[in-house]
Amino acid sequence: MRWVFALAAAASVVVSALAQEKTLKYPDTKRGDQADDYHGTRVADPYRWLEDDVRKSKDVADWVEAENKVTNAFLETIPQRAAIKQRITDLWNYEKYSAPFKVGGRYFFFKNDGLQNQSVLYTQDRLDGPPRLLIDPNTWSKDGTVAMAGSALSDDARYLAYGVAEAGSDWNTWKVFDVAAGRPLGDEIRWVKFSGAAWTPDGKGFFYSRFPEPQKGAAFQDLNVNMKLYYHRVGTPQTEDVLVYHRPDHPKWGVNAGVSEDGRYLVISVNDGTTSRKVRVVYKDLFEPYGLPVELVDNHDNKFNFLGNDGPVFFFQTDYQAPKYQVIAVDTRTPDRKNWKTLVPEAKEPLEGVDLVGNVFICTYLQDAKTRVKVHDLEGRFVRDVELPGIGTAAGFNGKRTDTETFYTFSSFATPTSIYRYDVLTGQSKLIRQANVKFDPSQYEVKQVFVPSKDGTKVPVFLAHKKGLKLDGTNPTLLYGYGGFNISLTPGFSVSRLQWMEMGGVLAVANLRGGGEYGDTWHRAGTKLQKQNVFDDFIAAAEYLVKEKYTKPEKLAVQGGSNGGLLVGAVMTQRPDLFGACLPAVGVMDMLRFQKFTAGRYWVDDYGSSDDPSEFEALYKFSPYHALLRNGPRKYPATMVTTADTDDRVVPGHSFKFAAALQAVQTGPAPVLIRIETKAGHGAGKPTAKVIEEVADQWAFLVKVLDFKPDIGK
Repeated sequence: MRWVFALAAAASVVVSALAQEKTLKYPDTKRGDQADDYHGTRVADPYRWLEDDVRKSKDVADWVEAENKVTNAFLETIPQRAAIKQRITDLWNYEKYSAPFKVGGRYFFFKNDGLQNQSVLYTQDRLDGPPRLLIDPNTWSKDGTVAMAGSALSDDARYLAYGVAEAGSDWNTWKVFDVAAGRPLGDEIRWVKFSGAAWTPDGKGFFYSRFPEPQKGAAFQDLNVNMKLYYHRVGTPQTEDVLVYHRPDHPKWGVNAGVSEDGRYLVISVNDGTTSRKVRVVYKDLFEPYGLPVELVDNHDNKFNFLGNDGPVFFFQTDYQAPKYQVIAVDTRTPDRKNWKTLVPEAKEPLEGVDLVGNVFICTYLQDAKTRVKVHDLEGRFVRDVELPGIGTAAGFNGKRTDTETFYTFSSFATPTSIYRYDVLTGQSKLIRQANVKFDPSQYEVKQVFVPSKDGTKVPVFLAHKKGLKLDGTNPTLLYGYGGFNISLTPGFSVSRLQWMEMGGVLAVANLRGGGEYGDTWHRAGTKLQKQNVFDDFIAAAEYLVKEKYTKPEKLAVQGGSNGGLLVGAVMTQRPDLFGACLPAVGVMDMLRFQKFTAGRYWVDDYGSSDDPSEFEALYKFSPYHALLRNGPRKYPATMVTTADTDDRVVPGHSFKFAAALQAVQTGPAPVLIRIETKAGHGAGKPTAKVIEEVADQWAFLVKVLDFKPDIGK
């Protein structure tokens, strides 16, 4: 049996104490003697107690309070902090609109006046008509921490089902709103997570998925299992909801459903509990009340996104025999795979998304992470390209087969969001709204480079900064990445990134393996035993920025959130010499135990699991928390970890343990801080005020530790 000790405790305490004497006095974090055996390898976990729920553990709550005091005291010494916060507030204060969507002959859209904590839902009879306020979530709480989390309109737009999330939690309570009367009804559906609502065509009720009510005190940490699909009839209590589909033989499987546009079919996607993307497909004929669900796809080998139907013929976007995705037709009367028909074949570029609107498929492709949109008819024949206003990201194109119009947004790093109406019949786009942000986009430039990774793979990197930048190696640079779960990073507008560039910083966004920028093969190349490719790609991007004299290690910061927080934690423990500052946010830092909490089991398909011997070896090697313990005392870059006390996606114990370990082994003078937000979660629904405060603190931290004089703006 091999024994792996966390670190030489006495030496660590002495070295760490000496370093902290010169810099910061961190809280005295107690160490336990917890250790676990993984397939013959004994792994120490001295900060296991920090996994306890902060709402229930006084020890953890006291530690959080002590750490926040250290962090706030450090941030308060930064003279530019107030001016940075004021400037980002000024930049943020502009009207923000969602793309309109049309239901029941009416238009709906979300709007934020500028600094409202939550966006407000409006409706109007026509696009140029006066809007009527429907739901204002800002009235739900004084601090803006209660947010709308999903919505669905009945086909006649009489009712709106909507989710309510408190303090950023993934748990939602769904309610029903009477659109015509302008008031909420008494319906309340609890313990909903990772689900929308799908109305029946008669508007009398909707399908939704939920988990069993957790045991008292366990809602924010226990694994989510035994998901069930229910039908709720408006005006009845949840206790009378009808169970529609459940797999008690597979408690980890998840179920979600949609109703076909013609109202006839309930289409159920069943994931295997390790990913939400690879699904079995089950359908039920709603015109046959006693009909049983029919299994159309009987395995979890591929991804199937139901697009719509033409009677018994179902349309799917899928990676079946097409790693970059295709559109197929499946006739439910002859469902054998040999009868499946390809409509829009796999292309050179990955097919990012498909919408069936106006009897055409509007297909969104990624060409080196930039959006391209093509229109095909129902037989798959190419109709036209959608002419976009430039290089950037287009999103939207929602609607029904009977619609002749749809809407989309367009933005880029230096181009604020614009909203267009697209005429499906003529192919013409018309600008209907444009964001008015207080800056001059002509002062900035954006380009894309391709950086060779360790194994020679070319990795796309977007670079954005003020024009006239001098390549002298002195520019403060922020490198951002994600690299996981088939998620693509495309060039979009962000006020916070704009401020970073305005202050004189260079923004670099790397499209790493593990993402979806080049289809499933690119994604798989950054998963499980190949996860190290993601970190190698990011390190290569950092080395490129130094080599090409955009910056130098002392001026280079790295940032990422969630899976991107793991990314930052991994690269800073592998190459601490390469970075001047690190901003890991809500990261997955303990790769041996992530699958034991809340939604962690869904990530096994990307990460693997410590329950598997070969996957354990890979996970243990790059797990950020364990790398700190294994490596022992070392000089690490300045770091500010960010997390939140109500994060029930990536539980805050990940960040707590990582920060405690990093403070213990830090031998250099660079600060190691953790900023723990209260009444906030993984990020969704976070009030504008809290977002501005967090960004201002991050930028102030970088100004201090990267030692540069920012142009704060006017």
